[in-house]
Amino acid sequence: MTIKEAQEIVDKWINTTGVRYFNELTNTAMLMEEVGEVARIMARQYGEQSFKKSDKEVNLADEMADVLFVLICLANQTGIDLTKALEKNLDKKNMRDAERHKNNEKLK
Repeated sequence: MTIKEAQEIVDKWINTTGVRYFNELTNTAMLMEEVGEVARIMARQYGEQSFKKSDKEVNLADEMADVLFVLICLANQTGIDLTKALEKNLDKKNMRDAERHKNNEKLK
């Protein structure tokens, strides 16, 4: 699915099953919560923290999808075309960082 299709699918789901969008502030808080859940898994799976017994059924892919879902909601609510935004962002990175990372001694 394309990003545009994802935005359309989320919008349709919100306006039928979800009834309506939560307000932007609520969705921002929800985004932070979901990012925190991803961070919690990363700290335990790839970092030095250990899983608790209650953490054993975590699913990193599902938590990342939750982040993406809420981010798409916020984009839809604020009129942002994420395809165009990502394309513009990549152009910026390509121009700004064309040599930056190649010349970074820390990355060699």
